[in-house]
Amino acid sequence: MAASRGPPLLGFRALALALLLAILLLLGCSAPAAYAGAEGVLRQVVGRRGDDGGGGNFFEPFNVTYDHRAVLIGGKRRMLVSAGLHYPRATSEMWPSLIAKCKEGGADVIETYVFWNGHEPAKGQYYFEERFDLVKFAKLVAAEGLFLFLRIGPYACAEWNFGGFPVWLRDIPGIEFRTDNEPFKAEMQTFVTKIVTLMKEEKLYSWQGGPIILQQIENEYGNIQGNYGQAGKRYMQWAAQMAIGLDTGIPWVMCRQTDAPEEIIDTCNAFYCDGFKPNSYNKPTIWTEDWDGWYADWGGALPHRSAEDSAFAVARFYQRGGSLQNYYMYFGGTNFARTAGGPLQITSYDYDAPIDEYGILRQPKWGHLKDLHTAIKLCEPALIAVDGSPQYIKLGSMQEAHVYSTGEVHTNGSMAGNAQICSAFLANIDEHKYASVWIFGKSYSLPPWSVSILPDCENVAFNTARIGAQTSVFTVESGSPSRSSRHKPSILSLTSGGPYLSSTWWTSKETIGTWGGNNFAVQGILEHLNVTKDISDYLWYTTRVNISDADIAFWSSKGVLPSLTIDKIRDVARVFVNGKLAGSQVGHWVSLKQPIQLVEGLNELTLLSEIVGLQNYGAFLEKDGAGFRGQVTLTGLSDGDVDLTNSLWTYQVGLKGEFSMIYAPEKQGCAGWSRMQDSVQPFTWYKTMFSTPKGTDPVAIDLGSMGKGQAWVNGHLIGRYWSLVAPESGCSSSCYYPGAYNERKCQSNCGMPTQNWYHIPREWLKESDNLLVLFEETGGDPSLISLEAHYAKTVCSRISENYYPPLSAWSHLSSGRASVNAATPELRLQCDDGHVISEITFASYGTPSGGCLNFSKGNCHASSTLDLVTEACVGNTKCAISVSNDVFGDPCRGVLKDLAVEAKCSPPSTTKEPRGEM
Repeated sequence: MAASRGPPLLGFRALALALLLAILLLLGCSAPAAYAGAEGVLRQVVGRRGDDGGGGNFFEPFNVTYDHRAVLIGGKRRMLVSAGLHYPRATSEMWPSLIAKCKEGGADVIETYVFWNGHEPAKGQYYFEERFDLVKFAKLVAAEGLFLFLRIGPYACAEWNFGGFPVWLRDIPGIEFRTDNEPFKAEMQTFVTKIVTLMKEEKLYSWQGGPIILQQIENEYGNIQGNYGQAGKRYMQWAAQMAIGLDTGIPWVMCRQTDAPEEIIDTCNAFYCDGFKPNSYNKPTIWTEDWDGWYADWGGALPHRSAEDSAFAVARFYQRGGSLQNYYMYFGGTNFARTAGGPLQITSYDYDAPIDEYGILRQPKWGHLKDLHTAIKLCEPALIAVDGSPQYIKLGSMQEAHVYSTGEVHTNGSMAGNAQICSAFLANIDEHKYASVWIFGKSYSLPPWSVSILPDCENVAFNTARIGAQTSVFTVESGSPSRSSRHKPSILSLTSGGPYLSSTWWTSKETIGTWGGNNFAVQGILEHLNVTKDISDYLWYTTRVNISDADIAFWSSKGVLPSLTIDKIRDVARVFVNGKLAGSQVGHWVSLKQPIQLVEGLNELTLLSEIVGLQNYGAFLEKDGAGFRGQVTLTGLSDGDVDLTNSLWTYQVGLKGEFSMIYAPEKQGCAGWSRMQDSVQPFTWYKTMFSTPKGTDPVAIDLGSMGKGQAWVNGHLIGRYWSLVAPESGCSSSCYYPGAYNERKCQSNCGMPTQNWYHIPREWLKESDNLLVLFEETGGDPSLISLEAHYAKTVCSRISENYYPPLSAWSHLSSGRASVNAATPELRLQCDDGHVISEITFASYGTPSGGCLNFSKGNCHASSTLDLVTEACVGNTKCAISVSNDVFGDPCRGVLKDLAVEAKCSPPSTTKEPRGEM
């Protein structure tokens, strides 16, 4: 068994705990369940600290070690499910609800990166407040009885600006990132030590009674290590030893690091990790990033990964010997302000995760994975009991079984009456065909690309391809059309005639080029980040060009215009001549060639370089930079081309409105606003006031009628917006999920802007008189902007009478084997918190057809269905209905029947009193 460094085993405490439990049993008290999740025995003994993170332990202190099979929590192997949740991508007010939803979904662990540039925005100046209050986040995780996997890095990638590196780091003389470079190693060690020390001071490590059970040093370094040669190898070994030397008392991991030292667990990041094995027999198999979705770029389609394929990947991982799996992401959240990575990554980090960007459950993904986690936990006694490899049985050319048991299992006979612990996973990896397999004395039907889980080696509790969870339809879908593309209201009204945006808009024109006293002039083209230090997306370059009458005559005679060319630009470059926009270019180190209209005499030529997220992945990040590269040339003059590269250029960082804080409520008296006229101009600031939708639902703003810019609400920068349209091709109306997934497989939103809807955290809002300020670069129509409350407006489900019994019907018998009582399938519906089922819009027991929002009755239909479902569900937040003839009668004997229900969710109103479940 491999053990981490740390305090000695807690023998006395463990003995005392055992004696206490024995006494409780003698007194007739129930001991905590042996496999009750992270809180288990550890938390039950000492209770819980308050949400304010007050004193006292969250857990009885426990050691974390590992062996070749699993992570050991307090000396016991565990099969762990982890939920990725990045604390700065939500407000701190959202954290308790998000963490609770992770736990409800079956997670034992919360995983997060630590974001260096958020915590050390200036060298030696640390920030741990609001969205970056890491200590508060860790304590909230512990308060829910969950463990914490802290990926310190400090390189994160994470589609986060500059991969999490602070921009000041690149200004240190002689520095090279992520290699055997003393300046970089010194800064990295200082920050990692700062985080570890803080965690120790707050008593957040497991042996201190805290939630942290795992840490990560570096991140996916194996992907780029070869670029640095032997210096990369030395750096990796240094990083490992530096981390171990911090004496955290818990294990460290390195992901995608096949040559990780023996003391570090190497782990897998991928869409599938069932074939992964660590580089030593002494290490457990850990999946640090299960990519259950993917990120999106401006101008691209939206990736999606089906619930069925996500479940298949996870089930295969545990089937083939995995022990800890982390969803990247379980909640993706929002890249608020300017935190989105590059190149060109969008403000939403929804990631098609089980919990959506706004904190609402994405169904059926969340529910299907919750059922999977429950089934895996039912198998945990068998999974941890097998020390070596499970029994492997080939069931067909593309079908196989893995059997975990305390003893040898004769798979040709029935398991009924067998007292030993036994669980089995049956897999069909054929992408197209159903398979019927024979094992344990009976036949099992396996859909294509699926895994069936048998916690007792007899009864199927779950199959990855058969969804029993509901589907939810939101008021605001991530890929839904902008309101501006559907209708043009006379006023910007909200839903149901509720709160509204003011119909009065005010504008203020942004100055083109030089605007303040902090500008400077120098010969040559300077690199963008060397000038801005990333305090703004924008950098102005201005020079003057003298045009002769001969040039004017030359162009007139040829019928041509001169052009400005730049060898390379990133991400956006705009060209202005005499204060007027001539053209733009978008791309990552692409060339620019812009025809321009010049006049005789002096012309002011202004270039605007714009960053849309700094590069977050790859080798040599410190050298990527921003702005312009190569030559800046004016072509097509009568005397030939003119090289402007070494001309005298005047530099101005940022926007005048940005630095005068025109977006802040307290600065409105100095902004010089005027009423908006009919014409909409580029490089203009807009403002209006709005009221907040009633209730507690998250709020979304539709900016699809605008072009490109940034948006502030009550002084908070919610992020960049850009109505860049995705290509028409690459999406399909339906997605056939079986077969290996990649991020281009199941896309949506083709031919539409990548992002129209943007999250405004309700914590940033007042009941009324909220200030909305936009900086618009290209022109748009602010009168078409709208707000909506975001919630599941429709929930629906379809369950067959031959579906599996509810997982709640399973129980652990005294023998340790799992058994299921005779129970009928259930259809379950649930609205979001604060909403109730207000109407049943469809209900049929029989042979209904179609799917959510498209159900229809078949030839077989029980006429009582609607009345019975209405009675059971309307007025309740959730309901469960048995799918059987005992409830609805038998409308067509000898025919397999389904129950299909579609319901509307609404805020509580004049609905009938809640009734019990059927």
